[in-house]
Amino acid sequence: MFKGLIGKKIGMTQIFDESGVAIPVTLIEAGPCYVTQIRTPENDGYLAVQLGFDEVKPKRLTGGELGHLKRNNLDLPPMRFLREFHTKTPDVKEGDKVTVSVFGLGERVDVIGTSKGKGFAGGVKRYHFHGGPKTHGQSDRLRGPGSNGSTTTPGRVYKGSHRPGHMGDDRVTSQSLKVVLVDTERNLIGVRGAVPGARGGLVLINEARKQ
Repeated sequence: MFKGLIGKKIGMTQIFDESGVAIPVTLIEAGPCYVTQIRTPENDGYLAVQLGFDEVKPKRLTGGELGHLKRNNLDLPPMRFLREFHTKTPDVKEGDKVTVSVFGLGERVDVIGTSKGKGFAGGVKRYHFHGGPKTHGQSDRLRGPGSNGSTTTPGRVYKGSHRPGHMGDDRVTSQSLKVVLVDTERNLIGVRGAVPGARGGLVLINEARKQ
């Protein structure tokens, strides 16, 4: 059974289980999504389901985007976001509606989002460097990264070394989060733990790869 949704992160809260233990929960407004296209190995070289999410006014989309949604005489509303989900069993067809009911309590899901952007950051904040000594003549290099690389060999700094630079705003996956709340009336799904991104950020919910 195909299990995938697009949603928006609402924020975090907590719920209490039967024994009174507080569980940290991230609430996500997931769906309703519509199947806008089925990718097949014969036509596209791979198998995937394309979903649309977040209805908008038609003037918010380009002509090409509107034409894509009207292909095969599909009666689909204009949607802001289109995302693909790779699957082995695409047991849905174009035009189908997908809601949070595809997930049940206790299931494990992977949630993909874009982490918060932190701008330019130094090595201490970005990679948790220890920093220099706080005494013995140290004056202006306390949070400096220090030496990086060698002299004759290789005589340069390797690409990908941990250095100051742009931090955050990356695609991040939180794996194997437990579903603890499903509200079909309000299109809400709650997962235990944190989800990458800021409130209102777009997230993708997949069936967990590591069950």
